[in-house]
Amino acid sequence: MNNNFDIGIIGAGPAGYTYALHASAQGKSVVLFEKKQIGGVCLNKGCIPTKSILHSSEVYKQILNAEKFGVTTQNVTLDYSKVLERKNKTVETLRKGIELALKNAKVTVINSEAKIKDKNTIVECNADIYNCSKIVCSTGSSPKIIKGLEFDHEFLLSSDDILNLASLPKSILIVGSGAIGVEWARIFNNFGVETTVVELASHLLPLADAEVSKRLERIFKTEKIKFFTQTCVKEINNKKITLSNDEILQPEMVLVAVGRTPNITDKIDGVTYIGDVTGEIQLAHYAIKQAIEDIDGIKFEKGLTPSVVYGTPEIAWVGKREQDLEPDSYKKSLVLLSAIGKAHCDGQTDGLIKILSQNGKIVGAHIVSSEASSLIQQITIAIQNGITVDKLKEVCFPHPTYSEGIYDALFKL
Repeated sequence: MNNNFDIGIIGAGPAGYTYALHASAQGKSVVLFEKKQIGGVCLNKGCIPTKSILHSSEVYKQILNAEKFGVTTQNVTLDYSKVLERKNKTVETLRKGIELALKNAKVTVINSEAKIKDKNTIVECNADIYNCSKIVCSTGSSPKIIKGLEFDHEFLLSSDDILNLASLPKSILIVGSGAIGVEWARIFNNFGVETTVVELASHLLPLADAEVSKRLERIFKTEKIKFFTQTCVKEINNKKITLSNDEILQPEMVLVAVGRTPNITDKIDGVTYIGDVTGEIQLAHYAIKQAIEDIDGIKFEKGLTPSVVYGTPEIAWVGKREQDLEPDSYKKSLVLLSAIGKAHCDGQTDGLIKILSQNGKIVGAHIVSSEASSLIQQITIAIQNGITVDKLKEVCFPHPTYSEGIYDALFKL
Protein backbone atom coordinates (compact mmCIF):
# COMPACT_ATOMS: atom_id res chain seq x y z
CA MET A 1 0.00 0.00 0.00
CA ASN A 2 1.20 3.49 -0.89
CA ASN A 3 1.44 5.52 2.32
CA ASN A 4 2.27 8.83 0.64
CA PHE A 5 -0.57 11.35 0.37
CA ASP A 6 -1.06 15.00 -0.45
CA ILE A 7 -3.42 15.49 2.51
CA GLY A 8 -3.65 13.57 5.79
CA ILE A 9 -6.66 14.28 8.02
CA ILE A 10 -7.31 13.05 11.55
CA GLY A 11 -10.97 13.22 12.56
CA ALA A 12 -13.94 12.62 10.23
CA GLY A 13 -16.48 15.05 11.63
CA PRO A 14 -17.96 17.90 9.54
CA ALA A 15 -14.59 19.68 9.33
CA GLY A 16 -12.63 16.55 8.42
CA TYR A 17 -14.94 14.94 5.88
CA THR A 18 -15.68 18.31 4.23
CA TYR A 19 -11.95 18.97 3.87
CA ALA A 20 -11.42 15.47 2.45
CA LEU A 21 -14.18 15.79 -0.16
CA HIS A 22 -13.10 19.26 -1.32
CA ALA A 23 -9.42 18.27 -1.44
CA SER A 24 -10.26 15.19 -3.49
CA ALA A 25 -12.30 17.34 -5.88
CA GLN A 26 -9.10 19.28 -6.54
CA GLY A 27 -7.35 16.06 -7.53
CA LYS A 28 -5.39 15.65 -4.31
CA SER A 29 -4.76 12.27 -2.73
CA VAL A 30 -6.34 12.13 0.73
CA VAL A 31 -6.12 9.79 3.70
CA LEU A 32 -8.72 10.26 6.46
CA PHE A 33 -8.34 8.68 9.92
CA GLU A 34 -11.31 8.15 12.26
CA LYS A 35 -11.07 5.97 15.36
CA LYS A 36 -14.82 5.93 16.01
CA GLN A 37 -17.54 6.64 13.44
CA ILE A 38 -17.61 8.79 10.33
CA GLY A 39 -19.57 11.98 10.95
CA GLY A 40 -18.01 13.01 14.25
CA VAL A 41 -19.89 14.49 17.19
CA CYS A 42 -22.46 16.35 15.08
CA LEU A 43 -23.80 13.29 13.28
CA ASN A 44 -23.33 10.65 15.96
CA LYS A 45 -23.66 12.42 19.32
CA GLY A 46 -24.86 15.96 18.70
CA CYS A 47 -26.87 17.85 16.11
CA ILE A 48 -28.58 15.03 14.24
CA PRO A 49 -29.57 12.56 16.98
CA THR A 50 -30.68 15.38 19.27
CA LYS A 51 -32.87 16.96 16.58
CA SER A 52 -34.36 13.57 15.75
CA ILE A 53 -35.40 13.01 19.38
CA LEU A 54 -36.54 16.63 19.66
CA HIS A 55 -38.81 16.23 16.64
CA SER A 56 -40.35 13.07 18.11
CA SER A 57 -41.01 14.94 21.36
CA GLU A 58 -42.70 17.77 19.48
CA VAL A 59 -44.89 15.39 17.47
CA TYR A 60 -45.95 13.77 20.75
CA LYS A 61 -46.78 17.11 22.33
CA GLN A 62 -48.66 18.31 19.23
CA ILE A 63 -50.83 15.21 19.27
CA LEU A 64 -51.60 15.69 22.96
CA ASN A 65 -52.67 19.26 22.17
CA ALA A 66 -54.36 18.50 18.85
CA GLU A 67 -57.85 19.30 20.12
CA LYS A 68 -57.28 23.05 19.90
CA PHE A 69 -56.78 22.57 16.14
CA GLY A 70 -60.05 20.64 15.81
CA VAL A 71 -58.44 17.20 15.87
CA THR A 72 -59.62 14.71 18.49
CA THR A 73 -57.27 11.92 19.55
CA GLN A 74 -57.61 9.11 22.05
CA ASN A 75 -55.29 6.77 23.90
CA VAL A 76 -52.09 8.53 22.83
CA THR A 77 -49.05 6.60 24.06
CA LEU A 78 -45.30 7.06 23.87
CA ASP A 79 -42.91 4.25 22.98
CA TYR A 80 -39.50 5.74 23.73
CA SER A 81 -37.73 2.70 22.31
CA LYS A 82 -39.23 3.60 18.93
CA VAL A 83 -37.99 7.16 19.35
CA LEU A 84 -34.47 5.81 19.81
CA GLU A 85 -34.91 3.39 16.94
CA ARG A 86 -35.84 6.24 14.62
CA LYS A 87 -32.92 8.31 15.90
CA ASN A 88 -30.47 5.50 15.24
CA LYS A 89 -31.87 4.85 11.76
CA THR A 90 -31.59 8.55 10.87
CA VAL A 91 -27.98 8.68 12.01
CA GLU A 92 -27.10 5.46 10.20
CA THR A 93 -28.69 6.65 6.93
CA LEU A 94 -26.77 9.92 6.98
CA ARG A 95 -23.52 8.22 7.99
CA LYS A 96 -23.78 5.78 5.09
CA GLY A 97 -24.33 8.74 2.79
CA ILE A 98 -21.09 10.38 3.91
CA GLU A 99 -19.20 7.08 3.71
CA LEU A 100 -20.42 6.59 0.15
CA ALA A 101 -19.45 10.14 -0.80
CA LEU A 102 -15.93 9.57 0.56
CA LYS A 103 -15.68 6.25 -1.28
CA ASN A 104 -16.83 7.79 -4.56
CA ALA A 105 -14.30 10.60 -4.06
CA LYS A 106 -11.58 7.96 -3.66
CA VAL A 107 -10.64 9.18 -0.19
CA THR A 108 -8.69 6.52 1.70
CA VAL A 109 -10.54 6.06 5.01
CA ILE A 110 -8.75 4.28 7.85
CA ASN A 111 -10.84 3.38 10.89
CA SER A 112 -8.09 3.60 13.43
CA GLU A 113 -6.56 5.91 15.99
CA ALA A 114 -3.68 7.96 14.65
CA LYS A 115 -1.20 10.46 16.01
CA ILE A 116 0.70 13.31 14.44
CA LYS A 117 4.46 12.83 14.70
CA ASP A 118 5.43 16.02 12.90
CA LYS A 119 3.96 18.36 10.28
CA ASN A 120 4.34 15.73 7.54
CA THR A 121 4.03 12.40 9.37
CA ILE A 122 1.06 10.51 10.82
CA VAL A 123 1.56 7.29 12.79
CA GLU A 124 -1.38 4.89 12.85
CA CYS A 125 -2.02 2.69 15.91
CA ASN A 126 -0.57 -0.36 14.12
CA ALA A 127 2.68 1.60 13.75
CA ASP A 128 2.10 2.19 10.04
CA ILE A 129 3.58 5.52 8.94
CA TYR A 130 1.88 7.89 6.51
CA ASN A 131 3.78 10.68 4.83
CA CYS A 132 1.64 13.68 3.93
CA SER A 133 2.47 16.96 2.24
CA LYS A 134 -0.10 18.58 4.55
CA ILE A 135 -1.76 17.40 7.77
CA VAL A 136 -5.14 18.59 9.03
CA CYS A 137 -6.23 17.96 12.61
CA SER A 138 -10.00 17.99 13.16
CA THR A 139 -10.34 15.81 16.26
CA GLY A 140 -13.37 17.64 17.67
CA SER A 141 -14.36 18.07 21.29
CA SER A 142 -15.81 16.25 24.30
CA PRO A 143 -18.32 17.19 27.00
CA LYS A 144 -16.68 19.55 29.48
CA ILE A 145 -16.07 18.18 32.97
CA ILE A 146 -16.35 20.52 35.96
CA LYS A 147 -15.23 19.85 39.51
CA GLY A 148 -17.91 18.34 41.70
CA LEU A 149 -20.03 17.29 38.72
CA GLU A 150 -17.78 14.65 37.19
CA PHE A 151 -19.77 12.21 35.02
CA ASP A 152 -20.55 8.85 36.57
CA HIS A 153 -22.70 7.98 33.50
CA GLU A 154 -25.58 6.82 35.72
CA PHE A 155 -26.74 9.78 37.82
CA LEU A 156 -24.49 12.54 36.48
CA LEU A 157 -24.78 12.34 32.71
CA SER A 158 -23.03 13.96 29.77
CA SER A 159 -24.72 14.95 26.51
CA ASP A 160 -23.30 11.69 25.11
CA ASP A 161 -24.93 9.61 27.86
CA ILE A 162 -28.33 11.25 27.53
CA LEU A 163 -28.70 10.10 23.92
CA ASN A 164 -28.70 6.45 24.90
CA LEU A 165 -31.12 6.37 27.83
CA ALA A 166 -33.19 3.23 27.51
CA SER A 167 -36.13 4.96 29.14
CA LEU A 168 -37.12 8.44 30.28
CA PRO A 169 -36.63 9.54 33.90
CA LYS A 170 -39.50 10.98 35.90
CA SER A 171 -37.45 14.07 36.74
CA ILE A 172 -34.20 15.65 35.61
CA LEU A 173 -31.95 18.56 36.52
CA ILE A 174 -30.08 20.21 33.65
CA VAL A 175 -26.96 22.17 34.58
CA GLY A 176 -26.29 24.81 31.95
CA SER A 177 -28.65 26.63 29.58
CA GLY A 178 -26.67 26.88 26.38
CA ALA A 179 -28.06 25.30 23.21
CA ILE A 180 -27.62 21.74 24.54
CA GLY A 181 -29.27 22.49 27.86
CA VAL A 182 -32.20 24.37 26.35
CA GLU A 183 -32.90 21.77 23.66
CA TRP A 184 -32.85 18.90 26.14
CA ALA A 185 -35.04 20.85 28.57
CA ARG A 186 -37.57 21.14 25.75
CA ILE A 187 -37.25 17.45 24.86
CA PHE A 188 -37.82 16.22 28.40
CA ASN A 189 -40.61 18.69 29.07
CA ASN A 190 -42.40 17.68 25.85
CA PHE A 191 -42.24 14.06 26.97
CA GLY A 192 -43.75 14.96 30.36
CA VAL A 193 -40.57 14.73 32.44
CA GLU A 194 -40.36 17.13 35.39
CA THR A 195 -37.55 19.43 34.22
CA THR A 196 -35.42 21.95 36.09
CA VAL A 197 -32.60 24.06 34.63
CA VAL A 198 -29.80 25.71 36.60
CA GLU A 199 -27.76 28.52 35.03
CA LEU A 200 -24.83 30.40 36.57
CA ALA A 201 -25.34 33.51 34.42
CA SER A 202 -28.00 36.14 35.06
CA HIS A 203 -30.19 34.89 32.17
CA LEU A 204 -30.92 31.65 30.35
CA LEU A 205 -29.09 31.20 27.05
CA PRO A 206 -26.42 33.72 28.10
CA LEU A 207 -24.78 34.02 24.65
CA ALA A 208 -28.01 35.34 23.14
CA ASP A 209 -29.33 38.88 23.02
CA ALA A 210 -30.71 39.79 26.46
CA GLU A 211 -34.20 40.35 25.07
CA VAL A 212 -34.17 36.87 23.54
CA SER A 213 -33.06 35.38 26.85
CA LYS A 214 -35.94 37.09 28.64
CA ARG A 215 -38.39 35.80 26.04
CA LEU A 216 -37.06 32.26 26.49
CA GLU A 217 -37.52 32.58 30.26
CA ARG A 218 -41.12 33.64 29.67
CA ILE A 219 -41.67 30.65 27.37
CA PHE A 220 -40.13 28.29 29.94
CA LYS A 221 -42.51 29.62 32.59
CA THR A 222 -45.47 29.08 30.25
CA GLU A 223 -44.25 25.54 29.52
CA LYS A 224 -43.74 24.92 33.26
CA ILE A 225 -40.00 24.31 32.93
CA LYS A 226 -38.55 25.35 36.24
CA PHE A 227 -35.28 27.30 36.16
CA PHE A 228 -32.86 29.13 38.42
CA THR A 229 -30.44 31.78 37.17
CA GLN A 230 -27.34 33.09 38.96
CA THR A 231 -27.31 29.68 40.62
CA CYS A 232 -24.99 26.67 40.70
CA VAL A 233 -24.87 23.25 42.30
CA LYS A 234 -23.36 23.65 45.77
CA GLU A 235 -23.43 20.08 47.02
CA ILE A 236 -24.50 16.57 46.06
CA ASN A 237 -25.13 14.14 48.88
CA ASN A 238 -26.66 10.74 48.17
CA LYS A 239 -28.34 12.09 45.03
CA LYS A 240 -29.79 15.00 46.98
CA ILE A 241 -28.71 18.25 45.34
CA THR A 242 -28.34 21.53 47.19
CA LEU A 243 -28.14 24.62 45.01
CA SER A 244 -26.29 27.82 45.86
CA ASN A 245 -29.66 29.46 46.60
CA ASP A 246 -30.26 26.69 49.19
CA GLU A 247 -32.96 25.06 47.08
CA ILE A 248 -32.90 21.28 47.53
CA LEU A 249 -33.67 19.00 44.59
CA GLN A 250 -33.89 15.24 44.24
CA PRO A 251 -34.00 14.55 40.50
CA GLU A 252 -33.76 11.06 39.11
CA MET A 253 -30.91 12.18 36.85
CA VAL A 254 -28.66 15.17 36.18
CA LEU A 255 -27.54 16.30 32.72
CA VAL A 256 -24.36 18.37 32.93
CA ALA A 257 -24.31 20.58 29.82
CA VAL A 258 -21.74 23.27 30.52
CA GLY A 259 -19.90 23.30 27.20
CA ARG A 260 -17.30 21.23 25.40
CA THR A 261 -13.52 20.81 25.65
CA PRO A 262 -11.27 20.55 22.53
CA ASN A 263 -9.75 17.09 22.02
CA ILE A 264 -6.12 18.22 21.96
CA THR A 265 -3.09 18.49 24.18
CA ASP A 266 -0.31 20.29 22.31
CA LYS A 267 -0.40 21.82 18.85
CA ILE A 268 2.32 21.02 16.35
CA ASP A 269 3.78 23.75 14.17
CA GLY A 270 2.89 23.38 10.51
CA VAL A 271 -0.28 21.38 11.15
CA THR A 272 -3.68 22.92 10.23
CA TYR A 273 -6.35 22.79 12.96
CA ILE A 274 -10.05 23.18 12.13
CA GLY A 275 -13.39 22.53 13.81
CA ASP A 276 -14.13 22.20 17.53
CA VAL A 277 -10.51 21.33 18.27
CA THR A 278 -9.60 25.01 17.70
CA GLY A 279 -11.70 26.05 20.70
CA GLU A 280 -13.34 28.75 18.61
CA ILE A 281 -17.03 28.68 17.63
CA GLN A 282 -18.08 25.09 18.24
CA LEU A 283 -20.74 24.72 15.55
CA ALA A 284 -20.78 22.25 12.65
CA HIS A 285 -21.43 24.91 10.03
CA TYR A 286 -18.51 26.96 11.35
CA ALA A 287 -16.26 23.88 11.07
CA ILE A 288 -17.43 23.26 7.51
CA LYS A 289 -16.68 26.85 6.52
CA GLN A 290 -13.23 26.62 8.12
CA ALA A 291 -12.49 23.57 5.99
CA ILE A 292 -13.70 25.21 2.78
CA GLU A 293 -11.81 28.41 3.52
CA ASP A 294 -8.55 26.53 3.97
CA ILE A 295 -8.80 24.11 1.04
CA ASP A 296 -10.72 26.24 -1.49
CA GLY A 297 -9.66 29.71 -0.39
CA ILE A 298 -13.28 30.88 -0.06
CA LYS A 299 -13.26 33.36 2.80
CA PHE A 300 -16.08 33.78 5.27
CA GLU A 301 -16.85 36.32 7.99
CA LYS A 302 -16.49 34.43 11.24
CA GLY A 303 -18.39 37.10 13.14
CA LEU A 304 -21.44 36.35 10.98
CA THR A 305 -21.78 32.71 11.94
CA PRO A 306 -25.49 32.20 12.72
CA SER A 307 -26.47 30.48 15.96
CA VAL A 308 -29.60 28.35 16.24
CA VAL A 309 -31.35 26.72 19.18
CA TYR A 310 -33.97 24.22 18.08
CA GLY A 311 -37.40 23.45 19.48
CA THR A 312 -40.67 25.34 19.62
CA PRO A 313 -40.19 28.14 18.93
CA GLU A 314 -36.75 28.08 17.31
CA ILE A 315 -34.24 30.71 18.40
CA ALA A 316 -31.66 32.15 16.01
CA TRP A 317 -29.33 35.11 15.88
CA VAL A 318 -26.49 36.62 13.89
CA GLY A 319 -24.28 39.68 14.23
CA LYS A 320 -24.36 42.17 17.08
CA ARG A 321 -26.45 41.83 20.20
CA GLU A 322 -28.10 44.92 21.62
CA GLN A 323 -25.94 44.74 24.74
CA ASP A 324 -22.86 44.87 22.48
CA LEU A 325 -23.77 48.28 21.04
CA GLU A 326 -23.18 51.73 22.48
CA PRO A 327 -26.39 53.53 23.52
CA ASP A 328 -27.71 55.95 20.88
CA SER A 329 -25.43 54.40 18.21
CA TYR A 330 -28.08 52.16 16.63
CA LYS A 331 -31.73 51.78 15.69
CA LYS A 332 -33.86 48.91 16.94
CA SER A 333 -36.95 47.35 15.43
CA LEU A 334 -39.10 44.77 17.17
CA VAL A 335 -42.03 42.84 15.68
CA LEU A 336 -43.98 40.44 17.87
CA LEU A 337 -45.16 37.18 16.31
CA SER A 338 -48.64 37.97 17.55
CA ALA A 339 -48.76 40.54 14.71
CA ILE A 340 -48.07 37.90 12.03
CA GLY A 341 -50.95 36.04 10.37
CA LYS A 342 -49.02 32.79 9.77
CA ALA A 343 -48.16 32.58 13.45
CA HIS A 344 -51.86 32.66 14.34
CA CYS A 345 -52.65 30.00 11.73
CA ASP A 346 -50.00 27.74 13.28
CA GLY A 347 -50.82 28.57 16.89
CA GLN A 348 -47.26 29.83 17.41
CA THR A 349 -47.66 33.45 18.45
CA ASP A 350 -45.16 33.65 21.32
CA GLY A 351 -42.00 35.10 19.82
CA LEU A 352 -40.33 38.08 18.22
CA ILE A 353 -38.23 39.33 15.33
CA LYS A 354 -35.69 41.95 16.32
CA ILE A 355 -33.39 43.82 13.95
CA LEU A 356 -30.57 46.23 14.84
CA SER A 357 -29.14 48.72 12.35
CA GLN A 358 -26.43 51.35 12.13
CA ASN A 359 -26.05 53.91 9.36
CA GLY A 360 -28.83 52.36 7.31
CA LYS A 361 -27.43 48.81 7.38
CA ILE A 362 -28.41 45.82 9.50
CA VAL A 363 -25.77 44.82 12.05
CA GLY A 364 -27.65 42.17 14.00
CA ALA A 365 -30.85 40.12 14.08
CA HIS A 366 -32.46 38.03 16.80
CA ILE A 367 -35.43 35.78 16.11
CA VAL A 368 -37.68 33.69 18.36
CA SER A 369 -40.09 32.04 15.96
CA SER A 370 -41.04 28.98 13.99
CA GLU A 371 -38.61 28.67 11.07
CA ALA A 372 -36.08 30.98 12.78
CA SER A 373 -33.27 28.71 11.53
CA SER A 374 -34.23 29.59 7.95
CA LEU A 375 -35.24 33.21 8.55
CA ILE A 376 -31.86 34.11 10.02
CA GLN A 377 -30.14 33.23 6.76
CA GLN A 378 -31.97 36.05 4.96
CA ILE A 379 -30.48 38.52 7.42
CA THR A 380 -27.03 36.93 7.28
CA ILE A 381 -26.91 37.37 3.50
CA ALA A 382 -28.03 41.00 3.84
CA ILE A 383 -25.42 41.86 6.49
CA GLN A 384 -22.54 40.11 4.76
CA ASN A 385 -23.27 41.82 1.44
CA GLY A 386 -23.87 45.25 2.90
CA ILE A 387 -27.43 45.44 1.58
CA THR A 388 -29.07 48.55 3.01
CA VAL A 389 -32.36 48.61 4.85
CA ASP A 390 -33.86 50.75 2.07
CA LYS A 391 -32.77 48.26 -0.58
CA LEU A 392 -34.31 45.36 1.35
CA LYS A 393 -37.61 47.23 1.45
CA GLU A 394 -37.75 46.80 -2.34
CA VAL A 395 -37.90 43.00 -1.96
CA CYS A 396 -41.32 41.33 -2.18
CA PHE A 397 -41.95 38.99 0.77
CA PRO A 398 -44.66 36.30 0.37
CA HIS A 399 -47.84 36.23 2.45
CA PRO A 400 -48.71 34.60 4.80
CA THR A 401 -45.22 33.75 6.09
CA TYR A 402 -43.06 34.33 9.12
CA SER A 403 -40.62 36.20 6.87
CA GLU A 404 -43.16 39.04 6.68
CA GLY A 405 -42.02 39.90 10.17
CA ILE A 406 -38.61 40.78 8.76
CA TYR A 407 -40.24 42.98 6.13
CA ASP A 408 -42.41 44.73 8.73
CA ALA A 409 -39.36 45.27 10.94
CA LEU A 410 -37.51 47.08 8.14
CA PHE A 411 -40.08 49.89 8.17
CA LYS A 412 -39.45 50.52 11.86
CA LEU A 413 -35.75 51.23 11.40
